[in-house]
Amino acid sequence: MDTTFSQAAWLIPLFPFLAFLLLLAFGRGQQKLGVLLGCVSSLAGLVLSVLVLIEHMVDGTKYYQYAFKWLDLNGLVLNAGYEVTNLTALMLVVVTTVSFLVNLYSAGYMKGDERISVFYSYVALFSFSMLGLVLADNMLTLYIFWELVGVCSFLLVGFWFSKPEARAAAKKAFIVTRIGDAGLLLGILLLYWYMPDHALDFVHIGNVFEGQTGIIAASVTTWIAILIFVGAVGKSGQFPLHVWLPDAMEGPTPISALIHAATMVAAGVYLVARTFDIFQASQAAMDVVAYIGGFTALFAATIGVAQNDIKRILAYSTVSQLGYMMMALGLGSMTGGIFHLFTHAFFKALLFLGAGSVIHAVHTQNIQEMGGLSGKMKITTWTFGIGTLALSGIPPFSGFWSKDMILNTALHEKPVLFAVGVAAAFFTAFYMSRLFFLVFMGKPRGEQHAHAHESPSSMTIPLIILAALSVIAGFIQTPWNETLGTWLTDGAEKEHGGAGIVMVISAAVGLLGLYLGWLVFVKGTIARDAVSSKVPWLLRLLERKYYMDELYEALLVRPLRGLGHLLNAIDDYIVDGLVRLVGGTAVLFGRGGTRVQNGQIQTYGVVTLLGLVVLIVALVGRRFW
Repeated sequence: MDTTFSQAAWLIPLFPFLAFLLLLAFGRGQQKLGVLLGCVSSLAGLVLSVLVLIEHMVDGTKYYQYAFKWLDLNGLVLNAGYEVTNLTALMLVVVTTVSFLVNLYSAGYMKGDERISVFYSYVALFSFSMLGLVLADNMLTLYIFWELVGVCSFLLVGFWFSKPEARAAAKKAFIVTRIGDAGLLLGILLLYWYMPDHALDFVHIGNVFEGQTGIIAASVTTWIAILIFVGAVGKSGQFPLHVWLPDAMEGPTPISALIHAATMVAAGVYLVARTFDIFQASQAAMDVVAYIGGFTALFAATIGVAQNDIKRILAYSTVSQLGYMMMALGLGSMTGGIFHLFTHAFFKALLFLGAGSVIHAVHTQNIQEMGGLSGKMKITTWTFGIGTLALSGIPPFSGFWSKDMILNTALHEKPVLFAVGVAAAFFTAFYMSRLFFLVFMGKPRGEQHAHAHESPSSMTIPLIILAALSVIAGFIQTPWNETLGTWLTDGAEKEHGGAGIVMVISAAVGLLGLYLGWLVFVKGTIARDAVSSKVPWLLRLLERKYYMDELYEALLVRPLRGLGHLLNAIDDYIVDGLVRLVGGTAVLFGRGGTRVQNGQIQTYGVVTLLGLVVLIVALVGRRFW
């Protein structure tokens, strides 16, 4: 089988890395150079990624790997290289597509920012890191790129570092994800210790864990899988490490689309899928993934109902949809999880970029201060509406097909998670209808609307492309056409019948959520405070995000800060105090010596006399001691 383009796949991350190096060397202050290099490098990566995907789909290419000796430590050889499978080929296209459209969109959104070339250099480095993570052929190199993705996220979220909120959000994202990364590192170390010949490449991992036959103990396998999942929980914003992701909205809106749609947050889902053989070898680990994913999906969806910041609503939507993906993986449906990752990348990038277009026009993120924008921003309105329908799971938009596949699997495997998924789908449709109607329908509610106008073509063209993808992307996997599942897993996954009833329920729940939103926020048949007026504590609970930040502040942040102050005091007053005491004593004796050695005979006589007295006292006093 021909692997021409797969052999050249190493060039895909190289394109943005070269753009980063050039911008680092020459780009500061060169605004046009940043835009040009960012767009050209991402487009080159996209073209080659599409060719790799076509090669894998049309020519029947299944796998290509190239590795070289990286380190040789006393006979312990560590290899590094890249690997192209059907899964990685699909992920390459997802990442490069969103990356290119974000680079193009940013040309208009970031126009006039004096640090735009720095912005593009950060984006290029992030793209390189994410593509390197996707292509990594072993757990060690994946972890290196994993950490580099985290560093880039810190730089991008805190890009507007003059804002205290941006600085705080960047630090929070970095620290919280480090907790997950520590779990991943421990999982890799445990895997290294128990793997035959300490092999960490995915081929050997798959061979050992596929059809586990006792090579590694079941309890050890469970711990390895759960520790790897902890890393995924941090990156993909799963409960309880989800708290960083909504705050990360302080970064520029294109970054919200890039990081929180298809790339960084999807890395956790990709990690679980990449090591799926390990998880399948432990039913306990699969259950952990499924239930945490299901809980996260419903938990975040309920919070989204009560938020007023347009980007935070979409952020909690991202957390919820990532929960859906994890739930699918935990239920044994890798196809369902990756399919939803694929469709979600396009409609969530569309929604974030659409939100950026709105913010660019009205200069506020509070949806209560918006309204009536449909007349002035027709392209943004229509494309955002398509993204809303896709996220709400309305047929025939892409989100319907992927969500339907997950719910169908849940119905057959764990009905309780099916109920959770249906409830989350209802809340998703409701808060998205609330967002859409408050922003685009009705009358303007803010002074900024007087000057609102459609965004430039550099911003609307990506919206149109993503809207088209949000319509058609779902047709690669339907109950009548299981192309994606067969291609990804060679038909190895269990098939579930009865998709018709699930499709009806899924569509009905989505439509019900949209209809209820229309009754409340457009028709006015149901008062907006119908629930909050009767149970105000519930509204406060959702507005404060179940007080998770306050809980962490009380249980972790303050005690750790207090411990830090205590350790700092010990260091200042005990450790440094002893050092200062010794130094001060030496200085004191030195100063005393200089006073004695002053060249005056009288001083020498007094000192001699005192010395003689001390000596006599010492000798005579011995009799009385």
